[in-house]
Amino acid sequence: MGSTERLRLIRDAVREAGQLGVGELAELTGASEMTIRRDLEILADQGVLERYRGGARSVLLRGQEPPFAWRAGEGTDAKRRIAAEVAALIADGESVVIDSGTTCLEVARALHDRRLTVMPLSLHAVNALTGGPQLTLLVPGGQPRPGELALTGPLTEASLAVLRFDTAVLGCCGLTAADGMTAHDLADSAIKRAAIASARRVIAAADAAKFSRTALAFVAPISALHAVVTDQAAPDSEVDALRAAGVTVRKV
Repeated sequence: MGSTERLRLIRDAVREAGQLGVGELAELTGASEMTIRRDLEILADQGVLERYRGGARSVLLRGQEPPFAWRAGEGTDAKRRIAAEVAALIADGESVVIDSGTTCLEVARALHDRRLTVMPLSLHAVNALTGGPQLTLLVPGGQPRPGELALTGPLTEASLAVLRFDTAVLGCCGLTAADGMTAHDLADSAIKRAAIASARRVIAAADAAKFSRTALAFVAPISALHAVVTDQAAPDSEVDALRAAGVTVRKV
């Protein structure tokens, strides 16, 4: 078992159980207790769990979004493939609003050298797009969420309300045909809805894990989406349901 897979297994197990001892985690993963202690230090630094003598307890509630720092290191190859495919769907000269989140951050990086007008909805993406030689960068107002640095609140909504984009690229916390697009954070869901309202075309950039989740805050039904770009692990049942509803789905 590789270190990335082991860290994910430990995180999920501690989150599910509430707390686990080092010995229990060593037995679960097949790793030595010394290795488990090092892994717990890494996860504690990322804000996923809290160490105590002989084990760790979760600081995340079930259904709560893991910290940005953790998600940024998960599934990076798939996210970059998704980002490249999203970028290929966007023509030079377009105006684009890009959502917050780790997959959308990869989209921002993929668009850095393009001739576009782009408004990113997170400070991470603003930083990634700064200095693009042909890019016109629009920076909205708003209040950054700690860690995530997603811009939220009435200033962000007002920035979106006065503009009309060719394309909105959205991330999500959950995406199913039955429940639509969902998010963990209520303020974030409001910004996503405002982005949808400001754009003529909506592309969802969602890795396969999002198809198994429904988060608390409803964003929009799948009828609001024109296209979904995901990876090869996306479940066929959900992909087929999206396509049946008229949504273009690209698996990369």
